[in-house]
Amino acid sequence: MASDLTTETTSVPVPAPQQSAAPVPQPHRGRFFFVYGILGAVLALGIAGVAIYAGRAIKPAPQWSSWHPTGGGLGAAQQIANTVGKSYRLPNGDQLVDVIAKAPSVSPSTGQTIPLHYIAIQGTNGAGSRDYAISPSNSVTYELCGLGTSCSIATGKPSVARGTLVRREILELALYTFRYVGGIDHVIAFMPPASGTQTQYVVYLQKGDVSSELHQPLAKTLASKVPLPAKIPAREVHVVDSVTEPRVYKFGVAQAQTGDFVLVLTPLPA
Repeated sequence: MASDLTTETTSVPVPAPQQSAAPVPQPHRGRFFFVYGILGAVLALGIAGVAIYAGRAIKPAPQWSSWHPTGGGLGAAQQIANTVGKSYRLPNGDQLVDVIAKAPSVSPSTGQTIPLHYIAIQGTNGAGSRDYAISPSNSVTYELCGLGTSCSIATGKPSVARGTLVRREILELALYTFRYVGGIDHVIAFMPPASGTQTQYVVYLQKGDVSSELHQPLAKTLASKVPLPAKIPAREVHVVDSVTEPRVYKFGVAQAQTGDFVLVLTPLPA
C-alpha cells in the first residue's frame, strides 16, 4: 500500500548558460570617423561661404543722394529746382538765383513764352549743325533768374568764381533731373545775364554727357554743402568746368517752315 502512495518525481534538465560571443574586430572604424569629420567640416565651410556670399550679394548699393523728388514729370523737376535753388547763396546770405522749371521753351524780353520743338547746334570749322528733336516728355528747361533787372543777379559784382557757382548749380540741377525724372534726355538751363543786358547764354546738357557722374553717388561729384563763390574747392571747379564749359552756348530762336520753333545754339569762341 505504501508503495501505492509514493509520488514519482521527474527531473527537468536546466540548460547551461550560454557564453557571450567575442566582439568582432573593426580595424577601419577610426578611419570612418576621421573621413566623416573632414566631410562635415568641408560642408560647414561651404555653407558659411554661401551665407557670406549671399550676404554680400544682397547688400544694398549706396544711395545716390540723401534727398530725391517725389512723383515725376514737371512736378518733380520743380521740386528739384526749389530744393537745389535755395541751397545756393551769395556772401550776403541772399539766394543766388530763383530756379523755374518749365517745358522746353524760351521767354524773350517781350514776355511771350515760345515753345521749342528742336535744338540746332551750329558746327565749328565748317562742320554741319546737329539737330535734336525735343518735347515736354524728354526735355526740361530751367530758367535761372536773379532778382535784378531782366533776371540779372541783383547784388555783388560779376566774377569768374560767381559764374562757376552758377554753372555748378546747373550741373546739380541736371544730375538730379537725369537721375530721378524718368525719360528726360535733355536739360536746357538759361543763365542769368549781366546787369543791363538780356539773357544770351544757355547750358545744354544731354544725359550721356554726365553718364560717369550718374553712376557714382552725388557727393563724389559735388559736396552736399554748397560753397560760397570764392570758396569752391579746386576739385569741384575742375569737374564743373570740364562738364559745363564746353556746353555753354549763345542762343537764338528760329522758326522752321513747318511753324516749329528751333533753339539755335552757337558755340563760344575757344
